[in-house]
Amino acid sequence: MRTLLFTGPGGAGTSTLATSAAVHAARAGRHTVLLCRQGVRVRGLDAEPGLTVTTVDPQDALENLWTGTADALAAVLPQLTLPPATSVVPMPGTADLGLFAHLGRVEADLVVVDAGPVESATTLVGLSAALRWWLDQLMPPGMRALGAVRTAAVAAGAARRGPVDAALSAVPAVEALLARDRLADPVDTGVVLVAAPRTSAGPALRSVATVLGLHGLRTGAVLSRVLPLGGDDEWTRRRAAEQDAVLTALAEVAPVHRVPELAVAPGDADELAGLLDGLLPEVTGFPVPGPERHEGAWQLTVPLPFAEREAVQLTRWVDDLVLTVGGARRSLRLDPLLRRCEVTGGRLLDPATATARLVVGFRPDPQLWPADLLSAEKRTP
Repeated sequence: MRTLLFTGPGGAGTSTLATSAAVHAARAGRHTVLLCRQGVRVRGLDAEPGLTVTTVDPQDALENLWTGTADALAAVLPQLTLPPATSVVPMPGTADLGLFAHLGRVEADLVVVDAGPVESATTLVGLSAALRWWLDQLMPPGMRALGAVRTAAVAAGAARRGPVDAALSAVPAVEALLARDRLADPVDTGVVLVAAPRTSAGPALRSVATVLGLHGLRTGAVLSRVLPLGGDDEWTRRRAAEQDAVLTALAEVAPVHRVPELAVAPGDADELAGLLDGLLPEVTGFPVPGPERHEGAWQLTVPLPFAEREAVQLTRWVDDLVLTVGGARRSLRLDPLLRRCEVTGGRLLDPATATARLVVGFRPDPQLWPADLLSAEKRTP
C-alpha cells in the first residue's frame, strides 16, 4: 500500500490537486482512498469506481476517542461525573489525531491524504514520533511489562482494580494506534508540495522540505498552478518573469510540474482528472537511517534538506538522539549497537542545499562494551 501526502501554503490549490490525483489513480485501476479534512464539493466523485472519499470530522474523532476513555475511567473512578461525548469540546490537535487514526485503518492500493496547510501536515507527520516518545517517558517498556501482569491479575480477580488501571488500559490503545502508522515506512510514503508561483513560495517550501526530511520523508514533486501569460504589456512581462524565476527556484526542492490555471474551479470529476493530465508522481521517502562503519567507529546520517548550520541542534537522551531543526524536533531511537556508544559529535554537510545531511559520529562506550571485544575493535583497521 502506498501513501501520498499533499500539502502546501494555504490558497495554492492543495485540496483540488489532491482530489485530482485520487480520481486519476482510481481511473487507472487502483483502489484509492482520499482522506481530507474538509468535504470535497465536486460533482460525480461518489460515482467514481474504485474511489472512496473520507472526510475526517474533528468533533466525531474526539467523541470516538472520549467514549472509550470515559468508559475506562468510569469503571475505576465511579465517584467522578464524566461528561457525555456530545458535551466534550475539541482540543487543539484533535483533527490531526483523528486523521492519523483514520489513516491507520485504511485499506487501499493508494491513500491520498489532503494534509492541509504545511503547519497541519508537519504536525501530522511528527505525531507518531511524539506519541512514541511520550509513551516511553510516561510508561517505559519495563513498566508496561509490569502493567500487563497487573492487568492480567485484575482480570483474574487476584487484584483489585484501582486508578492506575485507567492509565494502564490506555497503553494498548496507543500501542495499537502506533502499530498501524502508515507513515512509519518512509519508502512507501511520498510527499507532493503544492505552491503558487510567487516569490514567497521558495523559502516556504525549503523550510517544509527540511522538517519533512527530519521525519524521513522526501519531497518528490512540486505542483504549481501557472497562469497563461502570453501578453506583451509591462504587467504581463513582469508577472511572467516572476513566475519563471519562482519555478526555477522551486525546482531546487523537487521536480516541478506545471498545472495550467483554470478560469473557474473544476466542477466535476472529469475536469478534475484533466488537471494533472496523467501525472501521478511516484515518490518515496528517505531510507531509514542506520549505523555505518567509519574509520574504526560508526556514524549515522540523517537527511536534512536545506538545513542551515545555526538552525540544527543535537542532543543525546538515554537511548534517543534528539534533533531540532528550525523549531521542529524529533527523537530518533538508536539501534542496539549505537545505544552502547558515545556520541563524538555531529557535522552538517552541504548546508542550505537539497543534499544537506547531518552526520553524527559514535564510538564504543568502554563501560558498556566487553573488554575483549573493545580491544578487538581498536585493532580493527
